[in-house]
Amino acid sequence: MASLSGITSFYKVPELRRRVLFTLVMLAVYRVGVFVTVPGVDRTAMKQFVKTQGGVVGFFNMFTGGALEQLSIFALGIMPYISASIILQLMGMVYKPVEELRKEGEQGRRKLDQYTRYGTVALSMFQAFTIATWLEGSTTGDVGAGIVNHPGFGFRLMTMVTLTTGTAFLMWIGEQITERGISNGISLLIFAGIIADIPSSIFQYFASNAGNIQPLTIAVIVAFVILIIGTVAFFENGRRQIPIVYSRRQVGRRVYGGQTAHLPLKVNTAGTIPPIFASSLLMFPATLANMNVPGADKLQAIINRGDWVFNTGYALLIVFFCFFYTNVTFQPVDVAENLKKQQANIPGVRPGKQTADYIHRVIQRITFGGAMYVAAVCVLPAIFGSMMRIQFSFGGTSLMIVVGVALDAVNQIEAHMLTRSYEGLTGPGAGRIRGRQVQDV
Repeated sequence: MASLSGITSFYKVPELRRRVLFTLVMLAVYRVGVFVTVPGVDRTAMKQFVKTQGGVVGFFNMFTGGALEQLSIFALGIMPYISASIILQLMGMVYKPVEELRKEGEQGRRKLDQYTRYGTVALSMFQAFTIATWLEGSTTGDVGAGIVNHPGFGFRLMTMVTLTTGTAFLMWIGEQITERGISNGISLLIFAGIIADIPSSIFQYFASNAGNIQPLTIAVIVAFVILIIGTVAFFENGRRQIPIVYSRRQVGRRVYGGQTAHLPLKVNTAGTIPPIFASSLLMFPATLANMNVPGADKLQAIINRGDWVFNTGYALLIVFFCFFYTNVTFQPVDVAENLKKQQANIPGVRPGKQTADYIHRVIQRITFGGAMYVAAVCVLPAIFGSMMRIQFSFGGTSLMIVVGVALDAVNQIEAHMLTRSYEGLTGPGAGRIRGRQVQDV
């Protein structure tokens, strides 16, 4: 693993320096926008109201970096974009034209991205309307009194316009970071929101438990957090190395091929996508409940309760999205075809269909292990906190997203440095840079 001093030397590479600075500026713009409140809303009353809600509302507020409790223009966060992506990918499994677009390469991908943007705007308008209706209904209670200054059609329209525009702007920021910055922009926005909310969560914990804080409890919490971070780092760098042999061929007097290489398959191919997708779906019943959809309020009550039913459902959703995202993004048939074109094969496996079947079996087995790891990291801390009677607004899901996105950003920085043949990353006199080491499984 590269040294910290080497990673911080990115400023010596002009292109990489521009990418990192651009990413930081975009994230700063996002954080400034969090404190721009929707017109017609009392921010102080809204903050107190969100604190009394807890459950999925607190979870959503954590993902938006406190934007919901401010009812800022970014109150919806990037979740409508994620929901639209889920819907479009699910449509690809049952609707053939969407699947055909996915196979058209760059042009098809651009069309799918455009459809995702349209879906994001539609979902944002729908969710913004439900939030406006929810707040107008909440102002009749003692806790929610005074949130909306002038309820009515004008407030609903203004909320729909501002929140939809805010989400569209966040979507643009995420795409710009992905294209011109470092790492995946959408994941970085969620990362920034979680990081920004952690200090206030810690402060609230100490404030609510003043005079009843045990040093042993704090030590156990710190040790558990370190264990989670280490587990995430270990599995995210884990690879299954499939041996590859290139056939020998003679061109003129020279003989090419005959080398042995490896095809690395990640243990967790989906990365942080499954918990993000699962969290997005868990927030959707709240929208339906605000629209008075029959049965949605009961489902929302189960989610807010946070007992074994919620944890089981959350874990199953994570496992489902681990397999779903892996099967959508990783195509063994394409990998086998590329190996065949390069005159490479897996020892003991015939090229073509048998190679594709072999890779498919391997990826399914390691995805099962990766899905179990992701589900455990996201669910066990909540169970542990319940047993220890410790309540945090962030848990295993937040830690996994933070660590996973941070590792991805560091890997991309190293990749840019490798591309530029930067030799100072591992220290003076170390020669050419070596890539990040991974764990073989």
